[in-house]
Amino acid sequence: MKQRLITGIVAGALFLGLCFLGGWPYQLLLTAMALIGYYEFVKMTGTATFGGTAVLGYASVLCFMIPWNLLGTSELLSWEQGIWLLMLLFLLVTVFSKNKLDIKITALMFTGIVYIGMGFSYMATARGAGDGHGLFWTFLLLCCIWGSDAGAYFVGRSFGRHKLWPAISPNKTIEGALGGVLISAAISIIFALFVPDLLTIGRALLIGISCAVLGQLGDLVQSAYKRVYGIKDSGSLLPGHGGILDRCDSWIIVFPFVHIVMLMPYY
Repeated sequence: MKQRLITGIVAGALFLGLCFLGGWPYQLLLTAMALIGYYEFVKMTGTATFGGTAVLGYASVLCFMIPWNLLGTSELLSWEQGIWLLMLLFLLVTVFSKNKLDIKITALMFTGIVYIGMGFSYMATARGAGDGHGLFWTFLLLCCIWGSDAGAYFVGRSFGRHKLWPAISPNKTIEGALGGVLISAAISIIFALFVPDLLTIGRALLIGISCAVLGQLGDLVQSAYKRVYGIKDSGSLLPGHGGILDRCDSWIIVFPFVHIVMLMPYY
């Protein structure tokens, strides 16, 4: 417990400090986290972590993390164009390797790129929001996610009676999940009350509920594929906490979702 607490304080202080600074320091941190997360993903699947497909994956994640706004230019390709070209490259791997790397492996590696690369990329997008309030939006989403996690844990321990999804995560309960949604919604409303000109109550509720629901689903996704591979943690980078994917499984689902469905008002 002591090790877990120390790790949490140090890692949290580093992350929040660089998030507060923004710009290149935060961008480089997110890029490092994305690459480590992809490494954990590849290792988890049993694929060679520095084989040809994995190296192509790391390069693809780096492409997702290019900070076009910090470079003062616009993207060379749209999201749709970039993803399609990456898909083509991974399909061609099966051809040029003469199926030594078959479609199952390349499809899995491609899924990891989109899952992790887009997740961390949208975290950078939130911090660099065009309305100049990137820190506010980032903290809003993070606080809603953390509030949902805490609410689900404490409400689940106190009142949990009905299992949410025992085949995937046996300790989660329906009562805990609902508690997480309520806490997240309350946090988002508090943010809106402090800055009513920036965030309406209605939009805050949608964001809070989305953070809780998608965040909990992101955690279940992580639990599901760890169960397939028979592992407890995705990595061991953070003693007592596991790996990057263990800590960020909710983040890399929530941040893309709220942007793609245009819940962020600066869109």
